[in-house]
Amino acid sequence: MSQPAFADIGACVFDAYGTLFNVHSAADREAAALGDKAKALSASWRQKQLEYTWLRSLMGRHTDFWQVTGDALDYAMDLHGVADAALRERLMRLYRTLDAYPDVRPSLERLRAGGVKTAILSNGEPTMLADAVGHAGIADLLDDVQSVESVGIFKPDARVYQLSVERLDVAAERIAFVSTNAWDAAGAGYFGFKVAWMNRFGLPDERLGNRPAAVMKGLDELPGLLGL
Repeated sequence: MSQPAFADIGACVFDAYGTLFNVHSAADREAAALGDKAKALSASWRQKQLEYTWLRSLMGRHTDFWQVTGDALDYAMDLHGVADAALRERLMRLYRTLDAYPDVRPSLERLRAGGVKTAILSNGEPTMLADAVGHAGIADLLDDVQSVESVGIFKPDARVYQLSVERLDVAAERIAFVSTNAWDAAGAGYFGFKVAWMNRFGLPDERLGNRPAAVMKGLDELPGLLGL
């Protein structure tokens, strides 16, 4: 009989933005200033942020995620006709302290109690990640916080996923990778991780040629997949 997909897992590695941290919480906190443009601007900000990571990687023109985030916000504000330098400053500052989803800390606590290594693997640059982790109060529940700045290219390049193998000293097939971003989940799966796509928002499957080992609605399902 074959083993379950998540048997013999040595580490759980998490995407940060959109998976552990709510990328729309910055705009939510400025909803009064943004008015009826808040949700649309936040969606455009996020979409352009991702597009710039992919395009810069393809073009070989890397810059860090903080710069990308600011460039994407400038585009979104221009697109939605919001010209307010002070508001831009506040939104960027808030992006450093995004809200963690409510299921994050309890789930990490269960994994740690079960003896599983935990880490973040993110497009974020190191100071952004440190601020977000500190604000969420989860630093004590992580063995490592890994940034693409170590390799100078964004996900889903295989060199990014290799970081977790090297820094955690765990073979790829023994790493459970969790992301809300289906494109990231696909990249991690092609690399060789055991992938749990956390489909928080009920989205359809991507058509990228592979399937995750599991699909979850929330992070609280992960310990059960590992038998914890």
